[in-house]
Amino acid sequence: MPAVPETSTLTDGFHLVVEALKLNDLDTIYGVVGIPVTDLARLAQASGIRYIGLRHESAAGHAAAITGYLTQKPGICLTVSAPGFLNGMVALANATTNGFPMIQISGSSNRATVDLQQGEYEELDQMNAAKPFAKAAYRIERPEDIGIGVARAIRAAVSGRPGGVYLDLPGAILGAALDAEAGAKSLVRVVDAAPRQLPAPEAITRALDLLATAKRPLIILGKGAAYAQADDDIRTFVERTRIPFLPMSMAKGLLPDNHSQSVAAARHIALAKADVVMLIGARLNWLLGHGASPQWSATARFIQLDVLPTEIDSNRAIAAPVVGDIASAIAQLLSALKPGQIRPSPEWVDELGAQKAKNAKHMEANLAAPHANPLGFYSALGAIKKVLADKPDVYLVNEGANTLDITRNVIDMHAPRRRLDCGTWGVMGVGLGFAIAAAVTSGKPVVAIEGDSAFGFSGMEIETVCRYSLPVVIIVFNNGGIYRGDDVNLGGGSDPAPTALMKDAHYEKLIEAFGGDGYYAADPQSLRNALGEALASGRPSLINCAIDPKLGTESGHIGNLNPHSEVHAPVH
Repeated sequence: MPAVPETSTLTDGFHLVVEALKLNDLDTIYGVVGIPVTDLARLAQASGIRYIGLRHESAAGHAAAITGYLTQKPGICLTVSAPGFLNGMVALANATTNGFPMIQISGSSNRATVDLQQGEYEELDQMNAAKPFAKAAYRIERPEDIGIGVARAIRAAVSGRPGGVYLDLPGAILGAALDAEAGAKSLVRVVDAAPRQLPAPEAITRALDLLATAKRPLIILGKGAAYAQADDDIRTFVERTRIPFLPMSMAKGLLPDNHSQSVAAARHIALAKADVVMLIGARLNWLLGHGASPQWSATARFIQLDVLPTEIDSNRAIAAPVVGDIASAIAQLLSALKPGQIRPSPEWVDELGAQKAKNAKHMEANLAAPHANPLGFYSALGAIKKVLADKPDVYLVNEGANTLDITRNVIDMHAPRRRLDCGTWGVMGVGLGFAIAAAVTSGKPVVAIEGDSAFGFSGMEIETVCRYSLPVVIIVFNNGGIYRGDDVNLGGGSDPAPTALMKDAHYEKLIEAFGGDGYYAADPQSLRNALGEALASGRPSLINCAIDPKLGTESGHIGNLNPHSEVHAPVH
């Protein structure tokens, strides 16, 4: 680094990082401070960037990731070196898998001693450790490169398919002095970080021609469609073509769940019998059975709208790939669509409608099941559904096994990007980080419905919720176990079974310790009352909802992925 004249006004790496973020309108940082990044958080806060300090780096990373999903700008997670960096990597990998734009900025130890493995404090080659789990990873080794390094991280995070980016900042670079004028000139404001990627005209024609041949067409909306924020055009295309649609979990609300064309309540028959399927921001991964029979018709043909060319033909042959950003692709499809060009057969619409009505009646019966004490999953969710029915702007965060699966089916969404869950990777522990970020980003109420096991991954973040006075209501579905609470120790010893948690735990007492409001609910009326009161107060709240410990299915809806031993006795 060139010598700095003694008469110069100086800046340093800390200030340059803050100014680079501000220059690019990144106004919130989630993190956990310590060596060597504490002053970075202090200076960011002093400069007008909002710093939200969480209790664990994984939760901070999840908060940053979902901020990226909600805003289309990279969420920022700040961590310390080595152990803190590794804690944040779970969230970074999850963001990359899910297509959430985020940047994890971590302080790191002295490069010279790390590279020679001389036993530096928290010694770890963090950049190379991050590479397999991130869309991109960069290390800045000169303070004058901070501006360009931040710019590269922003562009990598949001362009093409969004993802997680790692930015490594050795402590020596943060503290290094630099001429202030030279430092200011080194900063970069990113122009058009996520440029439009227009699909080829022939791809648009091919897709519409294929849809025109369909008798039993189906549109599947994925979270990529929700991320695109092309809400009006997507709704117009769906309604103009009259094609039935199926929303994936985080695409719920892109069109209201009670929309006449929604076939979420007839998912099985829709997938099994569709002859042409249009995937909009959805992937044929495990969540859609990899596109394979018997879940899908072996003769179904696929149209896929995706920004990533390598996603095409990943599991099934795609007859009509439309490669480009979702907003541009939908706009071009609408522009090229001719009146009456696409006509789903009335028999198909009627068949799906009959199945929807049948399943809806079955769901109503479940929700109206005898209101035993303790509650069941359906009776509890039926009570919550009634409270949320006239509150479409409430953000719903959801995680667990049975709690996730059943909530997804019961609670209707009426606005886009209001349902936030684990998505593609199935990571536990996203709940409170997501809830904190949704409240910080939107300023609106958040309800986090958590299984008791899932809550345990990030439960200490209730202190964060209270410290920042966020309008977050946490509902813990407490059945005393992972999946359920009645498992037994097969060895006959006094230790609890592997899936058992503490029976009769009073989670509501935890939030009271930090000044929030705790509620206990064991019947539908008390649950409705508690949720209504908590939402009206706007205060941090936790409702401990007692669920029958005998209820719950092993691994929820994906029990087929969980192999079981045929040997049920100890082996000696």
